Amino acid sequence: MYAIGVDIGGTKIAAGVVDEDGTILAKSRRATATADSSSVDRGVIEAVRELAEQFEIGAVGLVAPGFVSSDQRTVMFTPNLPWRNHPLRDNVASALELDVPIVVENDANAAAWAEFRFGAGRGVDDMVLLTIGTGLGCGAVVDGVLLRGAWGIATEAGHLRVVPNGHQCGCGLRGCWEQYASGNALVRNARAAIETRPDEATAILDRCDGDAASLKGPAVTKAAQAGDPLAIELLAELGTWIGEGSAAVGTIIDPALIVIGGGVAAAGDLLLEPARAGFLSQLSGRGHRPVASIELASMGNDAGLVGAADLARTAV
Repeated sequence: MYAIGVDIGGTKIAAGVVDEDGTILAKSRRATATADSSSVDRGVIEAVRELAEQFEIGAVGLVAPGFVSSDQRTVMFTPNLPWRNHPLRDNVASALELDVPIVVENDANAAAWAEFRFGAGRGVDDMVLLTIGTGLGCGAVVDGVLLRGAWGIATEAGHLRVVPNGHQCGCGLRGCWEQYASGNALVRNARAAIETRPDEATAILDRCDGDAASLKGPAVTKAAQAGDPLAIELLAELGTWIGEGSAAVGTIIDPALIVIGGGVAAAGDLLLEPARAGFLSQLSGRGHRPVASIELASMGNDAGLVGAADLARTAV
């Protein structure tokens, strides 16, 4: 049975027809007008209609970057779209002439499910996915079941407090893990290093034409891959934060595998090796328990779309 997955982001809507093996057969894309919730709904509806005209569809899965209700109908909150208790499922269902299940899921949850079913997590029953991008997303599969919690908002691990009275987070609290283990954290630290260690920062500055304010995370990664010592140090610091925080998550979930995805994962071993070392350094009972593997995600930017489609299919 074919299913449609729709990944709704802050800048775009990406939709695709996915078969039972997780293969994308066709895609559709729309721009996202972040200030207008009704236009986002329309974009989703148009993308689904376009694909449903080409394939016989048995289910539709929608993913959004925020809190999704336990009944998989409502987006309760998302920071990058104007949605507060937004009835996404019902809005889309009422506009489509499709007699199929339609479900809504959190984007990190959907990506975790895709990695579990078709990617790096195949062959394990317990895994955690960390998506390291602008922020830090998290999804977990426990005993082969996606962990959603009583209200649908489990595994928001990016908002574990790791530094009391630390950096201000967009969630309203201070010291959240994602303030230290994310692309934003990498850029913040790189800009600080440019200010305090200018003689060591020339390679990083060259990659943003000397304008530290325009620096982006990929520039730091590329400098590190080219062998720049400061960029390598910055990625190692980020990896250490990822690993140490993962050890805290591991005390609750006890996964066999931790998968690292998102844009920062492009750094590969420059990120993975410090993450593994950080994980071991903070692992409770080290030496008396098995140690989770830490590996890169394999599904890329399509993970949310594929996971959404497969979750909708399993709801049939």
